[in-house]
Amino acid sequence: MSIYTLAAAAGAAAPQNKFGFAEALQQGGFIAYATVVILGIMSFGSFFILFTKFFEQNKILGQYKTVRSTFWKAPTLREGAAKLDKNSAWRQLVDDGIAAEDQHSKMTDALEAHDWLHGSLARSEAAINSRLAGGLPFLATVGATSPFIGLFGTVVGIYRALINIGLAGSASIDKVAGPVGEALIMTALGLLVAVPAVLAYNWLQARNKKIAELLSGFSTDVLANINSKGTVKPVVVAAPATPAAPVKK
Repeated sequence: MSIYTLAAAAGAAAPQNKFGFAEALQQGGFIAYATVVILGIMSFGSFFILFTKFFEQNKILGQYKTVRSTFWKAPTLREGAAKLDKNSAWRQLVDDGIAAEDQHSKMTDALEAHDWLHGSLARSEAAINSRLAGGLPFLATVGATSPFIGLFGTVVGIYRALINIGLAGSASIDKVAGPVGEALIMTALGLLVAVPAVLAYNWLQARNKKIAELLSGFSTDVLANINSKGTVKPVVVAAPATPAAPVKK
Protein backbone atom coordinates (compact mmCIF):
# COMPACT_ATOMS: atom_id res chain seq x y z
CA MET A 1 0.00 0.00 0.00
CA SER A 2 1.47 3.33 -1.03
CA ILE A 3 1.92 6.32 1.23
CA TYR A 4 -0.71 8.22 -0.75
CA THR A 5 -3.26 5.51 -0.10
CA LEU A 6 -2.47 5.59 3.62
CA ALA A 7 -2.83 9.40 3.70
CA ALA A 8 -6.16 9.24 1.90
CA ALA A 9 -7.41 6.56 4.27
CA ALA A 10 -6.30 8.60 7.30
CA GLY A 11 -8.05 11.68 5.92
CA ALA A 12 -11.24 9.78 5.34
CA ALA A 13 -11.11 8.31 8.83
CA ALA A 14 -10.50 11.68 10.52
CA PRO A 15 -13.59 12.99 12.35
CA GLN A 16 -15.40 15.85 10.62
CA ASN A 17 -16.23 19.02 12.59
CA LYS A 18 -20.01 19.18 12.83
CA PHE A 19 -20.13 21.92 15.44
CA GLY A 20 -18.76 24.98 13.63
CA PHE A 21 -20.49 28.33 13.17
CA ALA A 22 -21.97 27.46 9.78
CA GLU A 23 -23.13 24.08 11.03
CA ALA A 24 -24.77 25.70 14.05
CA LEU A 25 -26.68 28.10 11.81
CA GLN A 26 -27.81 25.25 9.58
CA GLN A 27 -29.10 23.34 12.58
CA GLY A 28 -30.83 26.44 13.93
CA GLY A 29 -32.64 27.00 10.66
CA PHE A 30 -34.66 30.12 9.92
CA ILE A 31 -34.59 31.51 13.45
CA ALA A 32 -30.79 31.32 13.69
CA TYR A 33 -30.31 32.94 10.27
CA ALA A 34 -32.86 35.66 11.05
CA THR A 35 -31.17 36.45 14.38
CA VAL A 36 -27.74 36.74 12.77
CA VAL A 37 -29.09 38.95 9.98
CA ILE A 38 -30.83 41.30 12.42
CA LEU A 39 -27.72 41.59 14.58
CA GLY A 40 -25.61 42.17 11.46
CA ILE A 41 -27.87 45.03 10.35
CA MET A 42 -27.69 46.55 13.82
CA SER A 43 -23.90 46.31 13.87
CA PHE A 44 -23.53 47.86 10.41
CA GLY A 45 -25.90 50.70 11.31
CA SER A 46 -24.03 51.37 14.55
CA PHE A 47 -20.64 51.70 12.88
CA PHE A 48 -22.12 53.79 10.05
CA ILE A 49 -23.58 56.26 12.54
CA LEU A 50 -20.36 56.27 14.58
CA PHE A 51 -18.17 57.27 11.63
CA THR A 52 -20.62 59.74 10.05
CA LYS A 53 -21.24 61.54 13.35
CA PHE A 54 -17.54 61.55 14.17
CA PHE A 55 -16.70 63.31 10.89
CA GLU A 56 -19.62 65.72 11.33
CA GLN A 57 -18.47 66.66 14.82
CA ASN A 58 -14.87 67.05 13.70
CA LYS A 59 -16.02 69.40 10.94
CA ILE A 60 -17.89 71.64 13.38
CA LEU A 61 -15.01 71.70 15.86
CA GLY A 62 -12.58 72.53 13.06
CA GLN A 63 -14.80 75.40 11.89
CA TYR A 64 -14.84 76.79 15.42
CA LYS A 65 -11.13 77.55 15.11
CA THR A 66 -11.94 79.76 12.13
CA VAL A 67 -14.64 81.49 14.16
CA ARG A 68 -12.25 82.29 16.96
CA SER A 69 -9.43 83.45 14.70
CA THR A 70 -11.16 85.44 11.92
CA PHE A 71 -14.86 86.00 12.56
CA TRP A 72 -14.65 88.52 15.39
CA LYS A 73 -11.97 90.50 13.60
CA ALA A 74 -14.55 91.63 11.03
CA PRO A 75 -16.09 95.09 11.63
CA THR A 76 -19.69 93.81 11.35
CA LEU A 77 -21.54 90.53 11.78
CA ARG A 78 -22.50 90.47 8.10
CA GLU A 79 -18.90 90.79 7.00
CA GLY A 80 -17.82 88.19 9.53
CA ALA A 81 -20.52 85.78 8.35
CA ALA A 82 -19.16 86.03 4.81
CA LYS A 83 -15.91 84.48 6.07
CA LEU A 84 -17.67 81.37 7.40
CA ASP A 85 -18.73 78.31 5.44
CA LYS A 86 -22.27 78.67 4.12
CA ASN A 87 -23.40 75.32 5.52
CA SER A 88 -21.70 75.58 8.90
CA ALA A 89 -23.54 75.64 12.22
CA TRP A 90 -21.76 78.88 13.15
CA ARG A 91 -22.92 80.61 9.97
CA GLN A 92 -26.48 79.47 10.71
CA LEU A 93 -26.39 81.09 14.15
CA VAL A 94 -25.10 84.39 12.79
CA ASP A 95 -27.59 84.44 9.92
CA ASP A 96 -30.48 83.66 12.27
CA GLY A 97 -29.37 86.41 14.64
CA ILE A 98 -29.17 88.97 11.80
CA ALA A 99 -32.55 87.85 10.45
CA ALA A 100 -34.11 88.17 13.93
CA GLU A 101 -32.74 91.70 14.23
CA ASP A 102 -34.27 92.65 10.89
CA GLN A 103 -37.60 91.05 11.78
CA HIS A 104 -37.88 92.84 15.11
CA SER A 105 -37.90 96.24 13.40
CA LYS A 106 -41.00 95.17 11.43
CA MET A 107 -43.07 94.16 14.47
CA THR A 108 -45.96 96.37 15.53
CA ASP A 109 -46.42 94.94 19.04
CA ALA A 110 -44.18 96.04 21.86
CA LEU A 111 -41.58 93.29 22.25
CA GLU A 112 -38.19 93.57 23.82
CA ALA A 113 -35.48 93.14 21.23
CA HIS A 114 -33.40 91.13 23.68
CA ASP A 115 -36.18 88.60 24.28
CA TRP A 116 -36.88 88.19 20.57
CA LEU A 117 -33.21 87.79 19.67
CA HIS A 118 -32.56 85.43 22.56
CA GLY A 119 -35.51 83.26 21.59
CA SER A 120 -34.48 83.17 17.93
CA LEU A 121 -30.90 82.20 18.73
CA ALA A 122 -32.06 79.58 21.23
CA ARG A 123 -34.31 78.08 18.56
CA SER A 124 -31.38 78.00 16.15
CA GLU A 125 -29.17 76.29 18.75
CA ALA A 126 -31.87 73.70 19.41
CA ALA A 127 -32.13 72.92 15.69
CA ILE A 128 -28.36 72.41 15.40
CA ASN A 129 -28.19 70.24 18.52
CA SER A 130 -31.13 68.18 17.28
CA ARG A 131 -29.36 67.58 13.99
CA LEU A 132 -26.19 66.53 15.79
CA ALA A 133 -28.17 64.09 17.93
CA GLY A 134 -29.66 62.38 14.88
CA GLY A 135 -28.83 58.69 14.82
CA LEU A 136 -27.91 58.47 18.50
CA PRO A 137 -31.30 56.99 19.47
CA PHE A 138 -30.51 54.12 17.09
CA LEU A 139 -27.25 53.46 18.96
CA ALA A 140 -29.10 53.52 22.28
CA THR A 141 -31.72 51.13 20.90
CA VAL A 142 -29.07 48.73 19.60
CA GLY A 143 -27.19 48.79 22.88
CA ALA A 144 -30.37 48.05 24.83
CA THR A 145 -32.01 45.44 22.59
CA SER A 146 -29.25 43.46 20.85
CA PRO A 147 -28.39 41.39 23.98
CA PHE A 148 -32.04 40.35 24.18
CA ILE A 149 -32.11 39.43 20.50
CA GLY A 150 -29.06 37.27 21.11
CA LEU A 151 -30.78 35.87 24.19
CA PHE A 152 -33.75 34.91 22.04
CA GLY A 153 -31.41 32.84 19.87
CA THR A 154 -29.94 31.37 23.04
CA VAL A 155 -33.35 30.30 24.33
CA VAL A 156 -34.19 28.66 20.99
CA GLY A 157 -30.86 26.78 21.00
CA ILE A 158 -31.42 25.48 24.54
CA TYR A 159 -34.95 24.46 23.62
CA ARG A 160 -33.65 22.48 20.66
CA ALA A 161 -31.08 20.80 22.93
CA LEU A 162 -33.83 19.74 25.31
CA ILE A 163 -35.84 18.32 22.41
CA ASN A 164 -32.83 16.28 21.25
CA ILE A 165 -32.33 14.95 24.78
CA GLY A 166 -35.99 13.94 24.96
CA LEU A 167 -35.92 12.19 21.60
CA ALA A 168 -32.66 10.35 22.33
CA GLY A 169 -33.54 9.49 25.91
CA SER A 170 -30.07 10.52 27.08
CA ALA A 171 -28.01 13.71 27.33
CA SER A 172 -25.13 12.51 25.18
CA ILE A 173 -22.71 15.16 24.01
CA ASP A 174 -23.40 14.53 20.32
CA LYS A 175 -27.09 15.35 20.85
CA VAL A 176 -26.69 18.63 22.73
CA ALA A 177 -23.35 20.03 21.51
CA GLY A 178 -24.83 21.54 18.34
CA PRO A 179 -27.84 23.34 19.90
CA VAL A 180 -25.84 24.45 22.96
CA GLY A 181 -23.04 25.74 20.71
CA GLU A 182 -25.64 27.67 18.69
CA ALA A 183 -27.03 29.14 21.92
CA LEU A 184 -23.60 30.33 23.05
CA ILE A 185 -22.86 31.83 19.64
CA MET A 186 -26.10 33.87 19.73
CA THR A 187 -25.26 35.17 23.21
CA ALA A 188 -21.79 36.21 22.09
CA LEU A 189 -23.12 37.92 18.95
CA GLY A 190 -25.64 39.91 20.98
CA LEU A 191 -22.91 41.20 23.28
CA LEU A 192 -20.55 41.84 20.37
CA VAL A 193 -23.13 44.14 18.81
CA ALA A 194 -24.26 45.82 22.04
CA VAL A 195 -20.92 46.82 23.57
CA PRO A 196 -19.59 48.94 20.64
CA ALA A 197 -23.00 50.61 20.27
CA VAL A 198 -23.09 51.65 23.93
CA LEU A 199 -19.50 52.91 23.86
CA ALA A 200 -20.14 54.87 20.65
CA TYR A 201 -23.32 56.39 22.07
CA ASN A 202 -21.64 57.64 25.25
CA TRP A 203 -18.61 58.98 23.36
CA LEU A 204 -20.66 60.84 20.76
CA GLN A 205 -22.95 62.23 23.45
CA ALA A 206 -19.95 63.65 25.31
CA ARG A 207 -18.66 65.32 22.14
CA ASN A 208 -22.12 66.71 21.37
CA LYS A 209 -22.23 68.20 24.86
CA LYS A 210 -18.93 69.96 24.23
CA ILE A 211 -20.20 71.34 20.90
CA ALA A 212 -23.44 72.49 22.58
CA GLU A 213 -21.40 74.46 25.12
CA LEU A 214 -19.41 76.13 22.34
CA LEU A 215 -22.60 76.96 20.44
CA SER A 216 -24.17 78.45 23.56
CA GLY A 217 -21.14 80.65 24.21
CA PHE A 218 -20.99 81.80 20.60
CA SER A 219 -24.72 82.53 20.61
CA THR A 220 -24.30 84.68 23.71
CA ASP A 221 -21.48 86.62 22.04
CA VAL A 222 -23.61 87.19 18.92
CA LEU A 223 -26.53 88.40 21.04
CA ALA A 224 -24.30 90.81 22.95
CA ASN A 225 -22.80 92.13 19.72
CA ILE A 226 -26.22 92.78 18.17
CA ASN A 227 -27.64 94.47 21.28
CA SER A 228 -24.56 96.70 21.60
CA LYS A 229 -24.64 97.65 17.90
CA GLY A 230 -21.30 95.95 17.28
CA THR A 231 -19.50 97.41 20.30
CA VAL A 232 -19.21 94.30 22.45
CA LYS A 233 -16.97 91.57 21.07
CA PRO A 234 -15.12 88.70 22.71
CA VAL A 235 -11.40 89.11 23.13
CA VAL A 236 -9.57 87.28 20.36
CA VAL A 237 -6.30 85.86 21.62
CA ALA A 238 -3.65 86.09 18.95
CA ALA A 239 -1.57 83.02 18.24
CA PRO A 240 1.90 83.21 19.84
CA ALA A 241 4.60 84.26 17.44
CA THR A 242 7.09 81.63 16.42
CA PRO A 243 10.53 82.57 17.75
CA ALA A 244 13.05 83.27 15.05
CA ALA A 245 15.92 80.86 14.62
CA PRO A 246 19.23 82.15 16.05
CA VAL A 247 21.58 83.60 13.50
CA LYS A 248 24.79 81.64 13.19
CA LYS A 249 27.93 83.70 13.48
